[in-house]
Amino acid sequence: MSFWADIIALLAATCWAGANTCIARGSSHQGGENGAFLSILLTAFIAGVVWVIGGGTDGQALNLTGLAWFAAAGALTIFVGRVFFHSSVQYMGAVRSSSVKRLVPLFSVLLGVVYLDESLSWSALTGMVLIFTGFGVLVWESKQKTAPKGPDDAAHQGPSRQTLRMGMVYGVVSAGAYATGNMSRKFGLLHISEPAFGAMLGALVGAILFVASAVFLQSYREAVKNTLKKPNPWLLSAGILASAGQLLYFVAIDWSSLSRATLIVSMDVFLTILVALVFFQKREAVNRYAVVAAALGVLGTGVIIGGAA
Repeated sequence: MSFWADIIALLAATCWAGANTCIARGSSHQGGENGAFLSILLTAFIAGVVWVIGGGTDGQALNLTGLAWFAAAGALTIFVGRVFFHSSVQYMGAVRSSSVKRLVPLFSVLLGVVYLDESLSWSALTGMVLIFTGFGVLVWESKQKTAPKGPDDAAHQGPSRQTLRMGMVYGVVSAGAYATGNMSRKFGLLHISEPAFGAMLGALVGAILFVASAVFLQSYREAVKNTLKKPNPWLLSAGILASAGQLLYFVAIDWSSLSRATLIVSMDVFLTILVALVFFQKREAVNRYAVVAAALGVLGTGVIIGGAA
């Protein structure tokens, strides 16, 4: 079961890598729609279809504790985590955002030590240092940025200093929400072992929170209007891939440990670089900072997985 759980986690990483690059291709940080609401709706729909095809859930198997954990996971990952991650990709691009997302396993290990009394091995500590160093490379890149002299120079340099900083703030918030939400998912599955149902409920909670936010925030209202009026094909593809990744990840953490599944899924940064270099080289500015940050994130993840094996 562990082998297949690892394969499913890797498939989830592949889906998320494709989603990352589609978000970067279809969105703009200059007030454009980033596809977060569309992605949430697609997750709810696809997960619901999978749940119904699988026979649904026996009402007796449901319990308030499991429902509460799934709802909390939806608020944290589907709403906070995914919305802020989409914003991070808008500002930083797919590769840099995926590198910042390596903070998810870092935060997950810390949460496990603090709240689940898990031990911190030397491999986990070493991997965490490598991951955090990769994040530091992106911080250093933002400090080295200078104002571009023209359009060609801007394209060569990639995101500006201010844009990178905004993207990193969004990315850190997203990573913290994902890590906390992933722990909530695991607890929910311990009470209701239905990955598709959990993904559907979490997405519905996220959609409700998104619409509620639209009452007060103009940007959320525009996102809802744009999603219902003119869906962007790239963002539609991103939503489908993200939804598939979400479902696969739910299955992976149901069959395996939370930390192992999360660490394997974090390999999406390496896959994102490959997709960006092969298909979006002209649009995605992949310089030495982005490559080094991604490599450190992958190395750190590998060290942690090796220690947990």
